[in-house]
Amino acid sequence: MTAKKAVKNSLESSLKRLEEIVETLERGDTSLDDAVILYEEGVLISKGCAEKLKAAELKIKKLSKEIDGQFTLNESDEA
Repeated sequence: MTAKKAVKNSLESSLKRLEEIVETLERGDTSLDDAVILYEEGVLISKGCAEKLKAAELKIKKLSKEIDGQFTLNESDEA
């Protein structure tokens, strides 16, 4: 498995788990203690997903296509 695929699967599995947590909390049949634990887990997963998406966004912004069609990775903050 490539690194790109591992990141994609990780993000997808994180989002899937986040959806499961939301569905469980929305059902309303969870004890308060369990709901708090699930909420904390959801917050951590959400933060992790946001970090992964931000890193991907920065990488995409740095990637530019040259006139000859070749891609280069720019080190500046300008896209």
